[in-house]
This record gives sequence, C-alpha cells and structure tokens, in this order.
Amino acid sequence: MPELPEVETLVRGLRKSVVGRRILEVRLGKTDFIDDAAAIERGLPGCLVTAIERVGKFFLLRLKPANGRVPAALLVHLGMTGHLSPHRPAEPAPKHTHVVMRMDDGRELRYTDPRRFGRMALLSGAALAAELARHGREPLEISEAEFRARLAARRARIKALLLDQSFLHGIGNIYADESLWRARIHPIRVAASLTQQQARALHRAIRKVLAEAIRLGGSSISDYRDAEGRPGFFQLRHRAYDREGKPCFRCHARIRRILVAGRGSHFCPRCQRAPRSKKRTSKP
Repeated sequence: MPELPEVETLVRGLRKSVVGRRILEVRLGKTDFIDDAAAIERGLPGCLVTAIERVGKFFLLRLKPANGRVPAALLVHLGMTGHLSPHRPAEPAPKHTHVVMRMDDGRELRYTDPRRFGRMALLSGAALAAELARHGREPLEISEAEFRARLAARRARIKALLLDQSFLHGIGNIYADESLWRARIHPIRVAASLTQQQARALHRAIRKVLAEAIRLGGSSISDYRDAEGRPGFFQLRHRAYDREGKPCFRCHARIRRILVAGRGSHFCPRCQRAPRSKKRTSKP
C-alpha cells in the first residue's frame, strides 16, 4: 500500500498539471469504493482545483465550486493499487479505470484501481473537519519533544504504534521497519520503555527515512508509479523491509521476520536487541 513518500511524490506531480484546471465532466465506472457516487457526479463538474494537499496516506483536491457554492475537497485514498494521473483522451484507458474527470485543458484525470481497496469522497464543512480530526500527527512535522512525550504515554509495541494512523499519519509497514532498523530499536519494544536517547534516535530516523524516500520517488514494490507513470527507487535502499534471511548492512547478521500487530516485521536480531523478559520469582 502506498505510504507517505509515495503519496507525496504523486501529489507533487499532480500539482504541476492539475492545480488551476477546472473539471468539466465526470464519468464513473464501478463505484463501490466511493462514499457517495451521486454527490461526486453532481458536485465535481464546474469545480476549479485550487490546491492538492497530502494528509498522511491520502490526499485532498481542494475545490472551488461554481455558482458560489461552499468550497469542498475530493478525498482520494489509493488503497493498495489505486492511481490518479492525467492523460490525453486519445490514450487507451486501462481496464480498471473507474473515475474519469475531463479537465478544461482537454486532458482526462483518470483514477484506476484493480482491487478497489481505495476510497474517494467529496467532503465539505463539518464532514471534512471530522475526517481530518480522526488522524494523527504528520511524521515530518511533529517535534522531537512532542514525539517523545507521546511515546512515553503509550504501552503499545513500538512497531504497532508506528502503524497506528491515529498516532502518526502516513507511516506503514515499509517505513516503520526501515526507521526502526536505523534507530536500532526492536519492533516489539514497548513505546514507553524507550529511553530519551532511543526516542530521539527514532524521531530522527523517521524523518530521515521519509525524506530520502520522497527524494527517490518512493518505493515501487508492486503497482506504485508517480503521476508520470515512473517507478520510485527507494526500494533499492531498503535495509530491513522484505530482506528476511539476507545479511544486515551493518553487522551481517541475518535479517529476521516476526509478526507484530498482525504485520510482518523485519529486523536485525543483533543490531536491534529484543527486550529482556522479566523472570518470575517463585514464592518460598
């Protein structure tokens, strides 16, 4: 599933070609991933795209409707295989193209999603505010002090907590594994048990990993491509994720994989020491 770096890369590409354009027509295919298909058919035509913003793993097309209606936003979550990109009308549309928005420059903004695990919704006012309030802090914006304070208050396993979108919004399995490897923290460590030094190291690792991934266009593991159809290259820099049995780049121990919160978690057993289990003392 595309995570923060992949979505940020796509958003930056869409800004160049979509912001300032007006949506003239909307055509829908399958709509089981759309909150209210009728609202999109009625509400999008005539809207001017004024901005595109990433929020964690999804993004918003900020819209200025015609005829003085209330400003709105089109929420797009890519799910596992979703993709939104502009095309010339003469270009053949892929089989799983479910939303086509005809723009005022003659191009079509097409949403394709073979598995349809994504989400699309037209939101405004209180509904939009409520949607945004459900999500946690942006990993690239949270301060070290706030990050450390939030960790100190949580008893969850650190890998599970990083995946919790109400805690930090945008990190998934790939970048959680990569950040924990760089910070030398075992994925089953309890968040509150981290020392200040470890919490500081993790905060820095998260920011560094995400920034590098954005610079390299994200990780293309399966279907991900940017707005121009190009793959990312950060998968070539992976040090833990999906490297089970391969040597650690630091110490050459074999990378292991365990389940944490139901997700495969990759780590180095030598660099990322497991927490010591407390021995039970028998009563005399």
